[in-house]
Amino acid sequence: MKRIEEYVRSINDFPKEGIIFRDITGILQEPEGLQLAVDLFLKELEGIDFDVVVGPESRGFIFGVPVAYASKKAFVPVRKEGKLPLETISMEYELEYGSATLEMHKDAIKPGQKVVIIDDLMATGGTIEVIVKMIEALGGEVVKICFLMELCGLNGRKKLEGYDVASIISYEGN
Repeated sequence: MKRIEEYVRSINDFPKEGIIFRDITGILQEPEGLQLAVDLFLKELEGIDFDVVVGPESRGFIFGVPVAYASKKAFVPVRKEGKLPLETISMEYELEYGSATLEMHKDAIKPGQKVVIIDDLMATGGTIEVIVKMIEALGGEVVKICFLMELCGLNGRKKLEGYDVASIISYEGN
């Protein structure tokens, strides 16, 4: 069986010159790649007591749902503003060029629930930092944050200090 890194394609100069885009579609297109990715997330969660998996739109859905299913846990989607039909909690955060708002249903996390966050990529850590704040505002406790890939050169872990953070693949640069 191939290693998970072998399923990730590195595309130079996308979306702009000087950027190396880490493409996960190679993982998704191969049944063995997807199974391996989910299995590696599950391995990271061994021994962790949790009640619910949270994943941000959209790639957090791709990996979070099968992890929740295999763990027999609920899945909570975090969406872009205006995509959820019920009462939401929302937070705005800064992007490289502007800002964005994320939302989750107010009843998605119950006080005292232990939460795992699953996403495909940690870059600057800003998206997950906002998700952590929303979970905690609803009374949840973040017990683990798992990424498929981490761009270590962008120092995203600094925004997540004090939390149990794991990355399956680490890339030294941006």
